[in-house]
Amino acid sequence: MDLSSVFSLDGKVALITGASKGIGFGIAEIFAAAGAKVVISSRRQQTLDERANFLKSQGYEATGIECNVSNMSELPSLVEQTVAKYGTIDILVNNAAVNPVFGLIHETSLEAFDKIMAVNVKAPYELCRLCYPYLRRSSGASVINISSVGGISPEANLGIYSVSKAALLSLTKVYAKEWGDSKIRVNAICPGLIETKFSEVLWSNDKTMTKILQQLAIKRTGTTAEIGLMALFLAASASSYTTGGVFSADGGFTI
Repeated sequence: MDLSSVFSLDGKVALITGASKGIGFGIAEIFAAAGAKVVISSRRQQTLDERANFLKSQGYEATGIECNVSNMSELPSLVEQTVAKYGTIDILVNNAAVNPVFGLIHETSLEAFDKIMAVNVKAPYELCRLCYPYLRRSSGASVINISSVGGISPEANLGIYSVSKAALLSLTKVYAKEWGDSKIRVNAICPGLIETKFSEVLWSNDKTMTKILQQLAIKRTGTTAEIGLMALFLAASASSYTTGGVFSADGGFTI
């Protein structure tokens, strides 16, 4: 067996949200190295252009398309521009997320609640719907939703964020069940503490880190590449019989 072929994304088109940095860009870089044409999206075109140019300098095919996923009216354009550039969409990675609140759940405002749910749940729901006509025509369609260990078990001071990530896991399973006949696989990854700007409030706090490390079997933070490699498995034909799955990459936090 040629194992390189089952992990190849050669010729596939991947749309990745929240991809100008952190986990999203880590996934984009690995997908591009595996042969995919990647569209990276976030809120700032200048940053996206810089990141896309970096990927191109490595010999990869990449394009940046600005989109604020909290604004539902911008999502159709993101999909349309991707298709106009590359002709289709084979892989969708819903990675963009937000958490403007760190504190007790009863202190979370309705405004913050709405913002978290819009980005973390509503946007993935709508992007899946918009990408469906293209995914169903693909020979190897895959949707990967980036959830969190908080979606499996609520994390302290991350109440509504955890709720939104639990909802994303349920959404993953519903789409997987309903889209099986269309040969579209839908899976979720639940990262633990990955050292990114998004999670800096946790890993930059020595007291918090000491508590977290005590709960880990692998006593360190994770890397974006480690999430990207799991995403590669779920995007490639290596996982062709895998759908509706929830995969943790958390150093043993949820054991």
